[in-house]
Amino acid sequence: MNLIIYSRRRGDARRISLLRPVPMLALALVSSIVFAGGYLLASVTLDGAAPSVVQELEDRIATQDEQFASASRESQEQLDALTARIGQLNAHILRIDALGRRLVSMADMDDGEFNFDEPPARGGPDTGDLGASAKSGEIAGMLDSLALRIDDRSDQMSVLEQLLTNRRVSEEQRPEGRPVASGWLSSYYGKRSDPFSGKKRFHGGIDFAGNEGSDVLAVAAGVVTWSGERQGYGTLVEVSHGNGLVTRYAHNQANLVEVGETVKKGQKIALMGRSGRATGPHVHFEVLKEGRRVNPLKFVQR
Repeated sequence: MNLIIYSRRRGDARRISLLRPVPMLALALVSSIVFAGGYLLASVTLDGAAPSVVQELEDRIATQDEQFASASRESQEQLDALTARIGQLNAHILRIDALGRRLVSMADMDDGEFNFDEPPARGGPDTGDLGASAKSGEIAGMLDSLALRIDDRSDQMSVLEQLLTNRRVSEEQRPEGRPVASGWLSSYYGKRSDPFSGKKRFHGGIDFAGNEGSDVLAVAAGVVTWSGERQGYGTLVEVSHGNGLVTRYAHNQANLVEVGETVKKGQKIALMGRSGRATGPHVHFEVLKEGRRVNPLKFVQR
């Protein structure tokens, strides 16, 4: 196809062929179509794929959140359990400390030798870290093992406390020492000349002479079984100490305890006098074992 162009100015005519630009136009048109098609195809593909990708990411995030929340709950439960366990161990330790203080007091130990109010003295050179830190499960097992050891030690200390208590009670209940705060031994146990008749008679106790009104002391802990007048004894105090042991304190000026009253070792129970069959102020002291009078001197001299 030809196109003729006439020019007045030049007075001639020019011929232009229209067949030569066709390939270029066709190429441009095809390129435009391909680009547009690719763009549309890409748009359709992206638009269709985007929701599934986002949903997958959201699902992953939701799963991770749930796993994190579950791990947090589990960690908190383990922490609460460990905290409760530590509280129980602290209670056991406080109990053991209290037992220890009582045992130190009962055993008459030096306070500085076993001080349960302060941690034990420890020390040594730093040798470095010996291993990795324990895991939570291992810590729980260690706490359980420690709790068992603490319970075992607590039971042992309770038994020891009971033994010391029994020993202390036994020592308190065993007649021992002088029944007077001041005075002197004026008559022994056994046969002697009666101070009133001069005849040989059996003397079932020992006498401590002293000032009238001075203190008469219980030689052991026990329960008062007699407090009052008795023929030959005058004003008498009788104390039962258990295990078949009884002590008597006679010729008192006045008794300071009543029947049924519990007395301690060394407690003032009467005032020295001369009541009953007596030649002067003194304490007639007797010890009975299973109802039979025995020589009190061996108890006084312990």
